[in-house]
Amino acid sequence: MTQPDVIIIGGGIVGSAAAYECARAGLRTLMLDRIDRGRATNAGAGIVTLLSGRYVLGEAWADFALTAGRHYPPLVAALAEAGQADTGYARCGMLSVAMDEDELMPFQNSARHLRERLAISGYREQDFQRISSSEAQALFPPLRAPLGAMWDRYAARVDGRRMARALQGAAIYHGAEIREESVLRIRRTSDGAVQGVETKAATHHAGKVILAGGAWSAEFGEQLDLPLPIAPQRGQIAHLQLSEESAPATEDWPIVGAYRGHYLVSWPERRVVAGATREPGTGTDHRQTAGGTAEVLREALRVAPGLADATFLEQRIGFRPATPDQLPVIGEAPGTPNLFLATGHGPNGLHLGPYTGLQAARWVIGAPLNENLSAFSVRRFVT
Repeated sequence: MTQPDVIIIGGGIVGSAAAYECARAGLRTLMLDRIDRGRATNAGAGIVTLLSGRYVLGEAWADFALTAGRHYPPLVAALAEAGQADTGYARCGMLSVAMDEDELMPFQNSARHLRERLAISGYREQDFQRISSSEAQALFPPLRAPLGAMWDRYAARVDGRRMARALQGAAIYHGAEIREESVLRIRRTSDGAVQGVETKAATHHAGKVILAGGAWSAEFGEQLDLPLPIAPQRGQIAHLQLSEESAPATEDWPIVGAYRGHYLVSWPERRVVAGATREPGTGTDHRQTAGGTAEVLREALRVAPGLADATFLEQRIGFRPATPDQLPVIGEAPGTPNLFLATGHGPNGLHLGPYTGLQAARWVIGAPLNENLSAFSVRRFVT
């Protein structure tokens, strides 16, 4: 490749999406990825739903999340056209359930917020509705009878590994180059403008750079004297296998989310994922812990005791890029021309990542960006 138009740092869901969108737009695109152990994209079980309790993060977040969810179906179709049909994305619906008394108030608040959002979302009221306990159990047989249940028939699950692989494959199809190289520093001119990156192998020059370094992004902020308070938040997630005797095929089972910060996501071949811990202050300590295992299993069995006889297959560990206010960092870096920040998505990377990558690519070509991006500017951390 001759000198690229844009360099993307990081090959998780955000960086892979940015590489795909840039290459698809005809840009000479180079993605550099050091494949860190514990990347959140590889560990997570993505959930795309309007019923997210994350609405408490504000209207800008809710609007951005809604648009990001709508971005998935056309993206998946475009990836298939580029020969990448195995994306790990499937609409399966989601049950939002209150299992115990302490969850009833959050459940009611979520239902009220949903009713308000329906008026502006374009969805039909019958697509998001309260259902009975027995109806909920029919949709997810291992479930204990809930005190309240809301059904989102349009929610989807995303396998982060497969989606990132599909995005990278499609990026290459459109002419991108992807290299396994560790970026040491972002290079700048004397006036502070970004001019490329330095790796262990070479120096790469480019007119624009997109930083999508996930939980490892803060180290670049330190280099640039840029406030980038992103820290790894460890998440442990258990994979369970149901026997053929105890369960029918699980690929059509919905996602289940209660109100204590955990979830259940079902996949083909009778696999159910139970997650996830949210452990700040761990750094990149990539260990399965007794406490983490106990937490995810305890919560899974509280919600769905019918999983008690499942086989424990594995525990995956990922490091979410977490910010102090739980909002992502998206937008051009102040004081550092030609650098776009696309990181800090916390537990929502697989939901928001592909759409964030699209915004990064639009920035490179000078196209209009989503109007909500100002709420996610790193400027909010400047004192």
